[in-house]
Amino acid sequence: MLELLWIGLMNVVTDPMNLLMLFLSIIIGYIGGAIPGISGTMLIVILIPVTYSFEPAAAFILLTGIYSVTALSGAFGSILLRTPGTPEAVFTTYDGYPMAQQGYAGRALGVTILTSVIAGLFGVFCLITLTPLLANVALSFSSPEYFALAFMGLTVVASLSGKDIFKGLIGVLFGLMIATIGMDSLTGTLRYTFNLPSLTSGIQLIPVITGLFALSEFIKKSTESHALEKAIKVVKTKIFEKEIFKKISGTIAGSSLIGMFIGILPGVGATTAAMLAYSETVRWSKDEEKETFGKGNPKGVAASEAASNAAGMGTLVPLLSLGIPGGATAAILIGAFVLHGMQPGPMLFKTNPELMYTIFAGLLISNLLMLFVSKPFIKLFEQIIRIPYSFLGPLIVVLCVIGTYTLRNSFFDITIMAIFGVIGYFLEKFRFPLATIILGVVLGPIAESQFRRAVQMADGDYSIFLTRPISVTLIVVSILMLFFPLVTDYLKKRKKNKNNTINPTA
Repeated sequence: MLELLWIGLMNVVTDPMNLLMLFLSIIIGYIGGAIPGISGTMLIVILIPVTYSFEPAAAFILLTGIYSVTALSGAFGSILLRTPGTPEAVFTTYDGYPMAQQGYAGRALGVTILTSVIAGLFGVFCLITLTPLLANVALSFSSPEYFALAFMGLTVVASLSGKDIFKGLIGVLFGLMIATIGMDSLTGTLRYTFNLPSLTSGIQLIPVITGLFALSEFIKKSTESHALEKAIKVVKTKIFEKEIFKKISGTIAGSSLIGMFIGILPGVGATTAAMLAYSETVRWSKDEEKETFGKGNPKGVAASEAASNAAGMGTLVPLLSLGIPGGATAAILIGAFVLHGMQPGPMLFKTNPELMYTIFAGLLISNLLMLFVSKPFIKLFEQIIRIPYSFLGPLIVVLCVIGTYTLRNSFFDITIMAIFGVIGYFLEKFRFPLATIILGVVLGPIAESQFRRAVQMADGDYSIFLTRPISVTLIVVSILMLFFPLVTDYLKKRKKNKNNTINPTA
């Protein structure tokens, strides 16, 4: 393995074309990931036809490199403009933007860069060394286990809701309702489309995210003073701060493991990984620290970024080892392999091992280079945010419109984005946790489809979820996690009342 990896490294650094593709992947990934509404998946879709005339190694160094870099660059807009460049960067916005408002944009960016590189390298090493084992674990999951995992994800609403869990429940139910709109994937029945052809395929995630987080922020800033802009404009990126690293090191390790595990599971994706890692970090933090999440806690930034970058590498595990896509981008990459006359899977490691390890080497190098290239790119990005908001705001809206429109070439998606922009603006006025809506939209389709498939597998017997060890364990843990904050709050109030009864002067 080490010999093949060395050969792969030599193939990358000694071949001018491969080296050029590596640098292009970093440049394109940074720019594309930072632009609102554009994701790594979209960039890869655009570039696959271009790579048809390339050698396979050069083509896949470019495509996988872009995928890797956009996982990081999508966070820059989240921190500096509250505009996620990619869907998985939504939860970076939750703490990254408040840090920027408080004058700690450089620290937030530094945490993002360091965390992303560490998690990305961890993901690549897992990809290289543990691919067969991890892929086998993922294959042991069936519909009951997938539903149990989605159910566990939905229970983290208790952590994302702050003190008002009822607002969080309303938010997640609203997200679940949005997820049911469109054609039923199992029966073909139209649900809540109101005879509108545009709703047949449902409401897409990107217009919802762009509206709730980017457009609502534009509306908010357009109606208030911009006194906070100066705090965000002065950006001195600090990639490594010893004190901060000590604080977030445990979060990086735990979230990287969560991200890698979630990434390997087909169809779940980096957005879900970032969401789960963030919520679990909040859930297991000390009570006094929980109040700081959503207000500028570096752990929140580290959790989201570690999970999303590790998950990005995780989605490639079942793709390269078994030919099974771990996510939307991985499915598109299968098309790239077919375009070049290959089928990803176990046989490819036997017939063309050099290509596989050249891809691994390219991912290793691109993740390392991000540590050094990020600062110059941030300087360029900083010049953009120095533009007065009267010019920058409309430009952001234009980019959001372009990014949303190119998703399906649909003006209807732009309308959806605008509607959710207004909804997000008013919900924030009532301190409504917007992240809970995304929770429902992301996990709703997974939970519904896997639940129904599991029941079909068992011929209508709902006990299937309780007879399979993995699914019943996940469900029990989820229920405990959901009620744990409520029980602890009740016990604290009971203890406080008891103390007041014993000592009325306390």
